[in-house]
Amino acid sequence: MNIIRMEDMNWPDIKKAMEEGYTTVVVGIGSTEQHGPHLPTKTDTLIGDLIAHGVARKLGNALQAKTIPVGCSEHHLAFPGTISLQASTLKMMMGDYTESLVKQGFKTIIYLPSHGGNFQTVKEAIEELDAKFSEAKIIGYTDLMHFVECLYEISSEFGISQEEAGAHAGENETSFIMAFASELVKQDRFAPGYLGPMGEREIKIILNKGMPALSKKGVLGDPTRASAEKGKVYLEKIVDFLVREIQK
Repeated sequence: MNIIRMEDMNWPDIKKAMEEGYTTVVVGIGSTEQHGPHLPTKTDTLIGDLIAHGVARKLGNALQAKTIPVGCSEHHLAFPGTISLQASTLKMMMGDYTESLVKQGFKTIIYLPSHGGNFQTVKEAIEELDAKFSEAKIIGYTDLMHFVECLYEISSEFGISQEEAGAHAGENETSFIMAFASELVKQDRFAPGYLGPMGEREIKIILNKGMPALSKKGVLGDPTRASAEKGKVYLEKIVDFLVREIQK
């Protein structure tokens, strides 16, 4: 199928696709939050939408539902433009998405968070929803540390260190946006942010005390060596990784 984003389709074509076996739906879950002085607040949503689209394409029998554009971003509220949901609100949104899709006859719903603050909430929601809807399979990828490590590994193939690649608005995410929305990137504002270790301890600091506790400018990493060419490779490889994980 040429078009698999359901928001770009009409209902007769969606119905026909389902009759032809497209009974899996992929849903990205992004955020609206600061991404340093150089990237747009929709960064995670744009990346999540691209990843969800790529995964749906690779699976071959899947459609893509509208990406959820707001997530759990309380730790970024010190920066203007961030909009955050309570975890309970995101769970309710996922519940409504799931109920709508299951009622229409979809058999598998795959949730893919692209914002670190969403992973635990999405994990809990998937467990609850899969138990509730016995007529469908509700799955997703919610291992945040493994996801970040995979991105680090891909960046390392270009000689980018973990510290540069970063976990937020560093080389990795900046390359993604340069590849697919370059007009929204302020390259004259590229500058390193926090370049220290990034493990469970640091993630807890950010979630409990807010991003400024580690980075006053809201950047974890260094976008200086980002490029559109690398961003295209990153998307292809992270999609391949997620498809392998989902098929397990």
